[in-house]
Amino acid sequence: MRYDLPDLRLVAAIADSGSLTRAADQVHLAPSSASHRLTQLEAALGVPLFARHARGLTPTAAGESLLRHARQVFAQLEQMHADLAPYASGLHSQVTMFANTNAINCFLPEDLGGFLREQPQVRISLEEQPSPAIIQAVAAGQVDIGVVAAEGDLAGLETRPYRRDRLVLIVPAGHLLASQPAVAFARVLGEPFVCLHAGSAIHTFMMNHAARLGGRLDVRIQVRSFNAVCRMVAAGVGIGMVPRSAVSAGMAERVVTVEITDDWAPRDLQLCVRSLPALSPAAAALFRHLAGMGAG
Repeated sequence: MRYDLPDLRLVAAIADSGSLTRAADQVHLAPSSASHRLTQLEAALGVPLFARHARGLTPTAAGESLLRHARQVFAQLEQMHADLAPYASGLHSQVTMFANTNAINCFLPEDLGGFLREQPQVRISLEEQPSPAIIQAVAAGQVDIGVVAAEGDLAGLETRPYRRDRLVLIVPAGHLLASQPAVAFARVLGEPFVCLHAGSAIHTFMMNHAARLGGRLDVRIQVRSFNAVCRMVAAGVGIGMVPRSAVSAGMAERVVTVEITDDWAPRDLQLCVRSLPALSPAAAALFRHLAGMGAG
């Protein structure tokens, strides 16, 4: 069946207000017209969307399901309007990027800031994803530019070096590992960890490698940034794994850095695109700018 936006807006208004009359007023319909629309929609679906009672209307299970999807539709429409609005103000182009946690937290803020100061009429849509998902999205043409760890399978994509980094362990001063120059990841699986939040690219990366070793991480606390990981470790909450670039000079005085001997510890970052000639002028300019960071 077909759904139209007025029907979806009416369903949302009824759910929010609990009243057909108030909902009709909110969506600028006569109560009789709103009632007719709701009746037709329920008949087409074959299920009631609202339970009627003396206090008003409440969504049924089917109504809750429709409402959830309707709100997603409204959110996507708002995002569409937000993406299109800048074009009316002289926006030249929009570039889409996926990048892993390391790139977003440690390098891209300054590098993108420099580019956007030079290109004020360009907009960039940046999303954090694990490297395998980024490679897949770039290969499928879903995003213009990806920033990934070099260990991924980049066959078929055009790449350039971006930044060099390395994952390290950080431990509190006085910890048993503090005297070790380097350890294997398998050795620390029993330690309590301070990690980035579930869903972050590096959290997924750590969990997957722990599983490959037949273990799992003991995650004592999850935080939202590498700086918070470092501060929690300095406070003795647990140990952490972060890119070396995430350990600031001030924090390096409060935690001890321990090398990881596993072959995946080097996290050299790569730019990847499906086809350089196919990039828009703005995307090509951004790609050249970021590749220049690696050349420096």
